[in-house]
Amino acid sequence: MAPEQPRVVIAGASGFVGRYLQDAFRDEGYEVVTVGRSGDAVWGNTMRIRELVDGAALVVNMAGKSVDCRYGRRNRAEILRSRVDTTLELAEAIRTAEHPPPLWLNASTATIYRHADDRPQDEDTGELGEGFSVSVARAWERAFFDADLPATRRVALRMAIVFGDGSALVPLLRLAQAGLGGPQYDGPWFPTRSRLRAGTYHHDRHTHGRQRFSWVHVADVVGIVRFVRDHPEIEGPVNVSSPEPSDNRTVMATIRDAVGRRIGIPTWRWMLELGSFAIRTETELVLKSRWVVPTRLLAAGYEFRHPDLRGALAGIIAERRQHRG
Repeated sequence: MAPEQPRVVIAGASGFVGRYLQDAFRDEGYEVVTVGRSGDAVWGNTMRIRELVDGAALVVNMAGKSVDCRYGRRNRAEILRSRVDTTLELAEAIRTAEHPPPLWLNASTATIYRHADDRPQDEDTGELGEGFSVSVARAWERAFFDADLPATRRVALRMAIVFGDGSALVPLLRLAQAGLGGPQYDGPWFPTRSRLRAGTYHHDRHTHGRQRFSWVHVADVVGIVRFVRDHPEIEGPVNVSSPEPSDNRTVMATIRDAVGRRIGIPTWRWMLELGSFAIRTETELVLKSRWVVPTRLLAAGYEFRHPDLRGALAGIIAERRQHRG
């Protein structure tokens, strides 16, 4: 009799990372089922979600509205709800399952740490920050870890900026190709009452383009999910980031080199604030200094496939060109 095919439940499977995970697990012979606004189960149908997680080998949750938007009242509410409510619903499904999955990996974010330009932040000594984005990350992890699930090991994946073909790298490539791929400088801006009240205002930090930039290749995200699955001693928060973080100035210069642009015009905060308003996003995404290192993964023996920024970008850009003929 053939062995039963193991099942993985992927929530938020339609996103950039979720699509890679689907392909990777299918290639390994898993039965892949999905939860989202469409798929094998939809959010709100907890009974159906429970049927999927019951007896599953693992659950991976990547659900959450993109933060590449303006942080107005409605978007803030949806950014929080799409993370916390989906995590709580999965927790309830797992809690009431007759055969709960032995492992649940939930997306989190490296943005949970403070603006750090003095030392790297790891899982044991890192300091959590403040403001809207950090409050969302804290609530997200509370929803994940507070549930009473004694039969299920839980790992929160505190992911840095993920690079790959179709990821957050694409707008940076476009900026560089347009000659605007210089460093981004922080500076003074108006602390409006609404942004202060919402926790979305960040202070002028005079980073001079040296704000730290933590990143990870999507192939390593997939590799880390597999690694955590195979190492039962790993639990709790795990930083998913390259062991070789860079800074904004170096990242933009590397991207310019990769697309063949020698010059990139730098942008100051007042320009970024006006531009981000026009394209409906937030300056925090490029001005916050994220200096994160994957101490727990390295200690457990994970070997990164793409630790070096220059090599990672060259490979991604070559892949994009190949796909576009």
